Amino acid sequence: MQILLVNDDGIHAPSLWALHEELVKWGDVTVVAPSTEQSGVGHSITFLHPLLAHKEVRQGKFVGWKVDGRPADCVKLGIQQLCPTRPDVIVSGLNAGANVGLNVLYSGTVAAAMEGAFFGIPSFAMSQWMDGPPDFQATSRRAVSLCRQLLPRSQPGLVWNLNFPSIHAEWPRGVRFVGMEARRANEGIEERVDPRGRTYYWSGLNPMKSHVLDDATDVKSLLDGYITVTPLQFDMTAQAALNELRGETWEVPTP
Repeated sequence: MQILLVNDDGIHAPSLWALHEELVKWGDVTVVAPSTEQSGVGHSITFLHPLLAHKEVRQGKFVGWKVDGRPADCVKLGIQQLCPTRPDVIVSGLNAGANVGLNVLYSGTVAAAMEGAFFGIPSFAMSQWMDGPPDFQATSRRAVSLCRQLLPRSQPGLVWNLNFPSIHAEWPRGVRFVGMEARRANEGIEERVDPRGRTYYWSGLNPMKSHVLDDATDVKSLLDGYITVTPLQFDMTAQAALNELRGETWEVPTP
């Protein structure tokens, strides 16, 4: 089993190495991660300048590659250049912070997994809700166990988005398969004035506290203490609208 492990928190993130420790018990792991944090970059890629990849050494031992690029870049490089063989599985995470609701569309963690799905490789995005001190080791053990159970159910073009609740007594309460909360979050942009009298704006979004809650969605279930699993796809075609339009006759507009 060849596993490509990526993230968006950067090569030095403790959560990455906690997940690595569990994945090496499952298969051969190649780490390809950004050299710096890339949270919120979505599915951006680098094409205006060369990508540089450097060997990462920990305690005198080669452990992976750090890339001066985005999470999606790391997946491209990992699959096409840096992995010794084509990966059987792409694992993105463990992200420090939940990736639920519309935050999924901004997430570098999810984008990296989606890039793997572009190549037809089973892909997993894993995130830990940070509402207090995390236990990345315990979450990683649960995450890898779920990966191994979900892998036989993977389909081409599908990404498994897993989110783990924060550390509370009797949590996690179980596993829920839920949809992504797709309604707009109640986010805001705050206007401030710096010491020199210049106006600036601070944009913030708490993905757990900003959404309107709806049962049977990832946000609500995670807040209730459940591990959430949401199957995602990159084909964003609105099939119902497309089928309706195909049933009509359209003329070329007059210029």
